[in-house]
Amino acid sequence: MSKPASAEGQARAPRGAKRFISGVVEGFYGRPWTMEQRTELFKREQKWGLNTYLYAPKDDYKHRMYWRDLYSAEESVQLIALISAAKQHDVDFIYAISPGLDITFSNPKEVAALKRKLDQVKQFGCSSFSLLFDDIEADMCPADKRAFSSFAHAQVAITNAVYQHLGDPETFLFCPTDYCAAFCTPSVSQSSYLHTVGEKLLPGIDVLWTGPKVVSHKISVESIDEVSSVLKRAPVIWDNIHANDYDPQRIYLGPFKDRPTELIGKLGGVLTNPNCEFHLNFVAVHTLATWCKATADGAQRDVEKKGDEEQDPCYSPQEALTLALTDWLQEFQSSDQPGGRCRPPAGLKKESSGEEPMQTDVGEGSYVPGAGENPLYTAEPLTLADLKLLSDIFHLPYEYGPTARTMLRELDWLKRHGWAVAAETDVTAEWRSRAQRFDGLCEAVVQMFNRLSNAPNRRILYDLYDYICDIKSGVGLARAYVKTLGGQGGAQPMTDDPEPWGFRGGLSGEFQRMLPCHGNRDLFRHPPTTAVYSIRPHRAEDTVRMLVRRRDTSKKINVSSIDVQVFFLAGGAKDFKGAAERRRGQGALDDAAATHRRRVRRSRVSLQTSRCFFILRSSRSLLPSAACRRGRSPPPLSALSSWRTRWGCAATPWLSSTPSRPQPRFRFQGSFLRVEAERSADARLLQ
Repeated sequence: MSKPASAEGQARAPRGAKRFISGVVEGFYGRPWTMEQRTELFKREQKWGLNTYLYAPKDDYKHRMYWRDLYSAEESVQLIALISAAKQHDVDFIYAISPGLDITFSNPKEVAALKRKLDQVKQFGCSSFSLLFDDIEADMCPADKRAFSSFAHAQVAITNAVYQHLGDPETFLFCPTDYCAAFCTPSVSQSSYLHTVGEKLLPGIDVLWTGPKVVSHKISVESIDEVSSVLKRAPVIWDNIHANDYDPQRIYLGPFKDRPTELIGKLGGVLTNPNCEFHLNFVAVHTLATWCKATADGAQRDVEKKGDEEQDPCYSPQEALTLALTDWLQEFQSSDQPGGRCRPPAGLKKESSGEEPMQTDVGEGSYVPGAGENPLYTAEPLTLADLKLLSDIFHLPYEYGPTARTMLRELDWLKRHGWAVAAETDVTAEWRSRAQRFDGLCEAVVQMFNRLSNAPNRRILYDLYDYICDIKSGVGLARAYVKTLGGQGGAQPMTDDPEPWGFRGGLSGEFQRMLPCHGNRDLFRHPPTTAVYSIRPHRAEDTVRMLVRRRDTSKKINVSSIDVQVFFLAGGAKDFKGAAERRRGQGALDDAAATHRRRVRRSRVSLQTSRCFFILRSSRSLLPSAACRRGRSPPPLSALSSWRTRWGCAATPWLSSTPSRPQPRFRFQGSFLRVEAERSADARLLQ
């Protein structure tokens, strides 16, 4: 595999005279990059062999919302300088405009305003352009409906007019409203919208395409062949695999992958739309450059198959990642502040001649502690292993890296086998060994955080800090939980009144946890997988009866809700009723579970055992299921979202059901906890 080191190896042009477009699109929602950052990007693109930059920041007012407004004198100077900088580094600057929010296609004044705006940018020295009609409503106004037979005809007509007005530029990109297969109705091959674009759009105009989805996991040769036949041209991929503008808690530092190099000969180009944080896109752009220069015409490399990976004979994502991280490490170690130190990759040594960044008295030498005083703090240098761990944690939208997957598997196993700690069994020694291994992995994350925090390049750190601080906190909570399971003294206690950093906050997170679908798209699945089903909204005649039975007595409570009948059988809980009267909510059931805890042999009963769930059988009716497996807490029942005083319950019109084999009951001595549910004939269960 070749390293992206110079412009000499720029991606070849498989389409005759037209070169293969390769580079970066600034097309995300959020704060646009600065002029300085864009200039730095041009330098990197030239160095790594990429040739294009598409200017399309969604939240630049005059790109999208106020597209009719001309640039002011000050803005013009900045754009002229930016276009000039791109030319100096052999980067094609493509100016994109997005008028689709409110343009009236049939109004000549609107078309004239669009041409006037692009003429202004052309005077700045720009020769490549793009019209974007993505992320807009597909309905036309009455005037446009009278003038055009379809939305596609309206877009194509104005795009062709602008293209010809600008003199048929060599590079002109069109982004359709249906820009991925998921948006096409009923399919790509049968989409009337795409067929209109393919037939009516002038052949010199390229079409942008994101693949099967907006954020495509994989892009296959077959899918590109299909869309190319409809569009009658090779598409240019607008790749969102590293985009993170849809989730402020995620960044992507994994390699460009799951796009076979065979695509290079079938595409007009590839532009990556990366993370919003400029300095965190080193890996995304670097690995794309490596992919674009992969040899797809005969020269192959030796491939060592590792599961489903390493299947491309011309490109290895892991090798490309290692190359990128090695170069990125040098960026981390170079200071970006006046007076800052450039840290060598080897061990850090204290130097008396070095200037401290915050030193105010430059006339004196470096401070040297005396006898009995605290030694100076010495930060350990960042290592390549730290960056590999960072990339594993913040990998790609559809997968974690190997170390992150290992941590999730270990924590899941330790949680499920927590009962082994209380009793000496064959599993006990394995549990403690794996707990120690998990603790070592957590410690590596903490040390990675410390070394990143002391890296000389503060610009990268400031873009990264919120993410690494969050993962450090999450790892700390998991670490404390495992220590608590193991009965280790000194572990941070898990209480019902933690500090704010002890739980993930935010209104958005609260909303997500209240929905039954929360966690269904986690990359690490907890078997059995939970499916979500919607039951009709409850009616006035629907009731829930909750019975608490103890030997020969029972208590019935009717509550307006959906038609579910719930039974709690607690034959050995003498003070179950008293506990429920003393406490509210889940606490009442926790007390009952605590009463049974001492009766269980060789295991501990989690306080979660009173939470219940359903199993969906092949008959499509809700049938009884056990409360939990031995030593394992069951998932919560979304239908019973909250408990009220004295066993009353408030239900929601949602149920979380588990379509898998029935699980064995967790049996106590002489009693067990069970949930049963019934569905009336008129209730409709929708999958």
